[in-house]
Amino acid sequence: METIATEFEVLDERFAGVGGDDRIEVLHRGTRWAEGPVYFPAGRFLVWSDIPNDRMLRWDEMTGAVGPFRSPCGYTNGNTLDREGRLVSCEHGGRRVTRTEHDGSITVIADRWQGRRFNSPNDVVVRSDGSIWFTDPPYGILSDYEGHAAEQEIDGCHVYRADPVTGEVRMVAGDFARPNGLAFSLDERRLYVADTPGKHVRVFDVTDDGTLTGGKVFAEADDGFDGLRLDNTGRIWASAGTFVLCFDPDGTLIGRLRLPESTSNLVFGGLKRNRMFVTACTSLYSLMTNVTGARPIWARR
Repeated sequence: METIATEFEVLDERFAGVGGDDRIEVLHRGTRWAEGPVYFPAGRFLVWSDIPNDRMLRWDEMTGAVGPFRSPCGYTNGNTLDREGRLVSCEHGGRRVTRTEHDGSITVIADRWQGRRFNSPNDVVVRSDGSIWFTDPPYGILSDYEGHAAEQEIDGCHVYRADPVTGEVRMVAGDFARPNGLAFSLDERRLYVADTPGKHVRVFDVTDDGTLTGGKVFAEADDGFDGLRLDNTGRIWASAGTFVLCFDPDGTLIGRLRLPESTSNLVFGGLKRNRMFVTACTSLYSLMTNVTGARPIWARR
């Protein structure tokens, strides 16, 4: 298997001791723009998106084999799991958020707000109450490269919440340029949202009814942020340019992992949630770390 040297950079003493394998494994090469990694613990496999090729790929942890998961896939971008272990996906092509049921059928969770079609849902996260939160920049309708060129029906690019009981879709934040990756804090009282053109991540307070307040800038970077994940200490890991950045909960950049190409997203997986998977342009990377990912939502009841 191809490997490359691991380059962790300590920028603050709070990152000292964070590390892992000396070599990063290259699990796959050959995508056009890899995105949306999601780990299935029950099957010990990872699924990720190759948006311009309109396909999703599957990597098997037991054998190391890579094969097709779904093609065509509606130019899927971001993916996550809900409380029942079902795949929830953002489709650029269909301009919708869908759920793949256990029998393989697909349920549309949301495709419109106030009667108008979304731009192109990008990334998604599920809260432990079952609500589904997603961002909606226009990347999938700007051209035919990552979706289908089309006119924007909604004025602006927003963050939305879909109610798990009623299905009601509510716009919860409407003052972004192009919202992208998002993640909840460990106690789910805060929501972090990347705004890629602004080169920053904002943080909101989340009320019991799902309303967002605040929205101050939490962190900034020279390159635009994309995907976000948390570890079990509350540190925020973010893809930005050719790095995976690590921020302390107070917003300080404390360390980073350098990769040889532009990163898009990451996820923690493996039996102990201590294996980091990173999608980066043409490749899928992995390394075992001494960091453990945040507990999955089905463990937060």
